[in-house]
Amino acid sequence: MSNHQHTDSHNQTNHSQPHLHKDHDHHGHSHSGHSHAPNNKKGLLIALLITGGIMFLEFFGGLFTNSLALLSDSGHMLSDTASLALSLVAMIFAVKPPSLKNSYGFYRFEVMAALFNGVTLFVIAGFIMWEAYHRFFAPPTVNSGSMMIIASVGLLANLISAWMLMRKSDVKENLNIRSAYLHILSDALGSVGAIIAGLIMSLFSWYAADPIISVLVALLILKGAWGVIKQAFHILMEGTPSAVNTDQVKNTLMHIDGVINVHDLHIWTITSGLDSLSCHLLIKDDMDPQTILQQAVALMEEKFNIQHSTIQVENSQLQHGDLKV
Repeated sequence: MSNHQHTDSHNQTNHSQPHLHKDHDHHGHSHSGHSHAPNNKKGLLIALLITGGIMFLEFFGGLFTNSLALLSDSGHMLSDTASLALSLVAMIFAVKPPSLKNSYGFYRFEVMAALFNGVTLFVIAGFIMWEAYHRFFAPPTVNSGSMMIIASVGLLANLISAWMLMRKSDVKENLNIRSAYLHILSDALGSVGAIIAGLIMSLFSWYAADPIISVLVALLILKGAWGVIKQAFHILMEGTPSAVNTDQVKNTLMHIDGVINVHDLHIWTITSGLDSLSCHLLIKDDMDPQTILQQAVALMEEKFNIQHSTIQVENSQLQHGDLKV
């Protein structure tokens, strides 16, 4: 009798899986539609071309004017050019279909690219502060006029790149795009810093302004980079999405008629805007597992926007040992 009940419950639960896979497939399409993947690529490509061009301008301009602010900003833009290229590659990989070895596809590639971009921002900021430390005690003479002109061109290019990403891409929801956007914004801050430093040196011949403002820009870069690193690390550690309250999810499932207990509840993010859930529901023996399962899947989608749900329905005849996680 016990074995029969176990098999019956298991079959009923598995019977629902095609429905869940359909939801997942549907979600995959809606996710792509929501994040406007083709537009994301176009925005990134335009930003990449602009950033790469200005990187060379600021590098040679920094050598010509002897400005650390320009050289550090060009070094930062080198990192940005690489990170934008990586973000673009990640976006191409992300749309590849799942395979036997990668059942979730390559969505995580975007998160890994965001993490790498955040780390490179830290490295660049550290380099800027190290160089500024040495220059502070013996600041070299800087051609402030040429420096301001070059920095102004860089600022304009950064603002155009940022505007293109804002207009064409999903900066708010997509962590990969946001990390690229932060790179461009930090470039713009670097250009603003170079302009201010050039103005101070032009008016007061105070050349220590160049390394001082470079450090201030580096600190602002670190602040944005830390947010990206923290979120990317949280996703890679299978952390609960910040927009989802686990207690609310559990209470919602408990309020379904016939549910006795909710256990082994896990909620995590596959990639930006694509959350997943799995759990076990212990129900009363006289309740229909399929009906409860349908209610649970619908509630997760309606209340928490979780369209990829895997739910195992159990009754008193189905017992399993304690799970490790």
